[in-house]
Amino acid sequence: MTLATDTRAPAPAPAPRKRRKGTMARSRRREAIALVMPSLIPILVLSVAPLVMGLALAFTDARLVRNPDYDFTGIDNFTKLAGNSFFWDSLRIGLIWTVGVTVLQLAASMGLALLLNSGLKLQGLTRVLALIPWAMPPVVVAIMWQMIYSANGGPLNAFLGSVGLPDDTNWLGDFSTALPAVIVVGVWVGMPQTTVTLLAGLQQIPQDLHEAAAVDGAGAWRRFTAVTWPSLRPIVTSITSLNFIWNFNSFSLVYVLTEGGPGGKTMVPVLFIYLEAFKNRNIGYAAAMGLVLVIIVVLLLAVYLRSQFRDDRAERGR
Repeated sequence: MTLATDTRAPAPAPAPRKRRKGTMARSRRREAIALVMPSLIPILVLSVAPLVMGLALAFTDARLVRNPDYDFTGIDNFTKLAGNSFFWDSLRIGLIWTVGVTVLQLAASMGLALLLNSGLKLQGLTRVLALIPWAMPPVVVAIMWQMIYSANGGPLNAFLGSVGLPDDTNWLGDFSTALPAVIVVGVWVGMPQTTVTLLAGLQQIPQDLHEAAAVDGAGAWRRFTAVTWPSLRPIVTSITSLNFIWNFNSFSLVYVLTEGGPGGKTMVPVLFIYLEAFKNRNIGYAAAMGLVLVIIVVLLLAVYLRSQFRDDRAERGR
């Protein structure tokens, strides 16, 4: 008895699945790079390259002249900066400006967002009107507020005089009122984007939570602290961090309003660096100031974000 043998040729082995997956992954990476490159190149040219150049200039004696010729000076600029009392005074003013504007922006924007979320009549119109300060160029805003603050017939002094209060205050020229007046303008300018962000967060909170809290006897304040605020905490953390950076780097508004005066009472750090670089032409020294400011802002934000995340973890662990 003989056994039948299969004379058919064996079927070809299928291509390894891992090889096909690797080829597809490489193809997708190439496609992703091709799609990202048009937006990546401007970032590299307009942001990363100037940043690297600024870091390099911070360790030189570069000056803004027609034929620049500068040498590496190590940490000489930073040693000189450590004894520059005017810079550290501008940093103190800048922190007062930044913290004041950021905190007041958050408080005012929260109230406005709650109001816009309460079902007002003509709600669409009120939301558009709330965005007007955001749509106006900072220079135009500064000129408008200069007219409002004018000591000679400005609307603010005219109103104060009509109610029997002193009407001759030089708001932007007096040592005691210049910085608070500029802070008010900064708050007014920055409210719209903060309001829109908080309003979007408010609209994402389920109405059932408010209704359940009301059934349990919670009043308006209790519902805000128990329902609204915890739901908005991540949004508040994000928008406050962004506002802190934007306000700390604010330049055009303060420059047009006061140019740092009177007597340097509104000389924020960015304005101080601008004058050092383009008026005194000390580019290397100004770059060192900018590097110090970046480090300070990063450290302050790191402390703030760490405290916020720690509080969030503590609340989730309850």
